Amino acid sequence: MPTPKTVILDKGRVQAVEQEIAYPIVLKIPDGSFSRGVVKVNKRSELLDEAARLFKESDLILAQQYIYTQFDWRIGVLRGEALFACHYLMADGHWQIVKHDSSGTYREGSAETFAIEKAPPEIVHLAVKAAGLIGDGFYGVDLKQTPDGIYVMEVNDNPNVEIGDEDAVLGDELYRRILGEFVRRLEERPVPAAALLPSVADTVVPLPTSAASNGNSTNGHETVPSNVTRLRDTAT
Repeated sequence: MPTPKTVILDKGRVQAVEQEIAYPIVLKIPDGSFSRGVVKVNKRSELLDEAARLFKESDLILAQQYIYTQFDWRIGVLRGEALFACHYLMADGHWQIVKHDSSGTYREGSAETFAIEKAPPEIVHLAVKAAGLIGDGFYGVDLKQTPDGIYVMEVNDNPNVEIGDEDAVLGDELYRRILGEFVRRLEERPVPAAALLPSVADTVVPLPTSAASNGNSTNGHETVPSNVTRLRDTAT
């Protein structure tokens, strides 16, 4: 599977990454999202400063080869089938799709969606293959297409689907397919053993024999005495 060169770092081997990956280097925490927890460093002093900051959020960080493209491919894959294909463009003047400012504001690049049959077959094939290595759920696979080849950057489980972006081609059909798969899984899910046990309301409780001998009998069948509360009537 073609991916950028990646090294897992702990606090004891930060500088060693220079021997394996050339600058610039991308540092990221494993659970970052929407371009948060991801930085690019160009020299050792930046590497040490940014790594120290990221280690406050995670015991491990990833160091990755920097690959620039004007956009990322995002292929949505559901149960091994490609559903949508998007270009996620980088934010203006920035190397990421989302640029976060120190003030807490952000700006992001635009998205362009294609019918699956209009996307490059090699992109779609690689995305489906990468998703299959993770499972058969719903994934958003991010890829970069470069003159040197195609690289799988990330496989995101249960990715965002936003009105006007990922659904621009399929419209409501996209949501029907996704929800339909969720419903299918729920219906095929094994029923827990506890759910097969009878409920309290359906349990027959034998009455004391004295109840029948106290004049509360009709045609040989026991009836509930007037001073006994029916269990079924009180079950909730």
